[in-house]
Amino acid sequence: MMRSLFSGVAGLRTHQTKMDVIGNNIANVNTTGYKSQSVTFRDLMYQTTQSASGANAETGLGGINAKQIGLGVTTGAINTAIAQQGSAQTTNNPFDIMISGDNFFVVSNGSENLFTRDGSFYIDGAGNLAMTSTGYTVMGWPVDEETGAPRPDTVTALQIMNDKVMTYDPEATSEARVTGIVDRNDKNVHSTGGRMMNFEFYDNAGYLYTAKFSVHATSSNGSYYIRLNDIKDSTGASLPDDVFNKVTFGTIMEVETAIPYTPQNGTAKIAGEVSFANGAGAAVGTAVKFNEDLDIAKVDTATLKDVYGIDDAAALGITKVRFDQDGGLNVLEPDTVTKRYYSPKTGIVATAKIDSVEIPGANGSVTITNPTIDQAITVPSGQFDKATLLDLYGLDIDDGPVKEIQFHADGSITVTKKNVDNAASLEFNPGTGKFVSIGGNGQGMITLGLAGADGERFKDINMDFSTCSNVNNNGSSTISSAKGTSSGLGAGRAEGEMISIAIDQSGVITAAYDNGMSRCLGQIATAAFANPSGLEKVGDNLYTATNNSGDFDGTGVDITAGGGKMQAGVLEMSNVDLSQEFTEMITTQRGFQANSRIITVSDTMLEELTNLKR
Repeated sequence: MMRSLFSGVAGLRTHQTKMDVIGNNIANVNTTGYKSQSVTFRDLMYQTTQSASGANAETGLGGINAKQIGLGVTTGAINTAIAQQGSAQTTNNPFDIMISGDNFFVVSNGSENLFTRDGSFYIDGAGNLAMTSTGYTVMGWPVDEETGAPRPDTVTALQIMNDKVMTYDPEATSEARVTGIVDRNDKNVHSTGGRMMNFEFYDNAGYLYTAKFSVHATSSNGSYYIRLNDIKDSTGASLPDDVFNKVTFGTIMEVETAIPYTPQNGTAKIAGEVSFANGAGAAVGTAVKFNEDLDIAKVDTATLKDVYGIDDAAALGITKVRFDQDGGLNVLEPDTVTKRYYSPKTGIVATAKIDSVEIPGANGSVTITNPTIDQAITVPSGQFDKATLLDLYGLDIDDGPVKEIQFHADGSITVTKKNVDNAASLEFNPGTGKFVSIGGNGQGMITLGLAGADGERFKDINMDFSTCSNVNNNGSSTISSAKGTSSGLGAGRAEGEMISIAIDQSGVITAAYDNGMSRCLGQIATAAFANPSGLEKVGDNLYTATNNSGDFDGTGVDITAGGGKMQAGVLEMSNVDLSQEFTEMITTQRGFQANSRIITVSDTMLEELTNLKR
């Protein structure tokens, strides 16, 4: 009878334990990330009054089972429902994160790593991602400075806000593309001002500038030129002249050393026929006009014929010859020689004495500045071929807007670069309208040279014209420009201010900036355990590893590697099921009540026993 009393006491204690667990579950029904617990019972021990015996074949007696009296109940296990996902609660706080799966966030109290399902985080005063309830820092992987991506390694505190990441550095534009149609029937390309095209670009400090170009037609079908007219800053102010005058549109190579050459007699054929019947009546400034297709292919040194007793050496008095982009030839510094004689080998009826020859690049004309012409000349029909220093002297020099050649008395020349008009030829196939060349270099790319004007402020910009076309578009040209390549490379950018932070499903934290850029700030690491139910609760929604849960390796895992994910702006609610808890509470109450009856009934029986003696 005494055994029943103690069994009843054991039953009361065990049911009280279960009730304690149920009460804790109900109390944490609204606790973020709380995992409910359940209690299982096991019988305590047994007193064997008779052991079991087996059957005896000789006597024919059967076996007898053991006779045991139980001594009560005790708690078998208290299980945590780790695998049971709690419901999602939307908060719209970007730093509230819910884990889907069996993984845990890793947090640190400064001395050890702990684990939690509570994803209610915030940014503390040091810029660290931390738990709102405890201030423990969230652990993860920092960004590799070379790759800009998270580097999985030993977890560290995630400092995602600091002065370095609050802004995004500006970058100067280095690439551009020009697209669209240049229509031959567009009146604008035939006007003095040309068809305007604006190009916006950034300098090294992220300030925006606008380069103003104009597209002009020439007399040849498919042949145009594009000129840089001005560069304005964001306030509308033009670059100072001392800066703008150093800007180049195209690539020019400078040869600083003298190059040996051998003077040659040259022939010149000019499109159209020009005749001066009576040179004596010619006025000053009378011009021999060349069409706009004028190109120079091979210009030999002018040979002074021995008509007037002057030998070839006198030709060295012409000290500089300038080749313009549109094919013009300018003889500079004419005052060094009193008289010059030009005598092509063929096609000239008579020789003429002139003081200088000048073909300005703008209008392609030849002006005879000496009002007195000794003899009449007749020029046969023909044309100049394009002048290339490569053909003439074997020089590997880019065909830029202007080449200046200085002839020396020792038989050498010096080639230097010079910028005039900032214009580049734009060529299309007259038959198909397809792009052929920009700047006469046979390529689709030309350089807007800004670094030479102000290298601290600008970068040179490679401009790609290769997708332009020359077709009929009802008299409307659509040529336009854009920063960067077609894939966005080299577009440049202004300085950016951070405007938002987002956390993706893998825990990667990304900052967005108002200049359109983004930057990875780190990645939240998670811990996975072989037996997550074996973790030990330590309060504050925290767990610690035990021998039965498995160890944390210090590195953590990407949550997506195990099929889990993170969801920002959402918290995991408690997984407590009140209906189940109330049901368990009823059965626990009845169990407790029944065990209490064991004690009262046993007490009554003892009372009856003591009352046997009156």
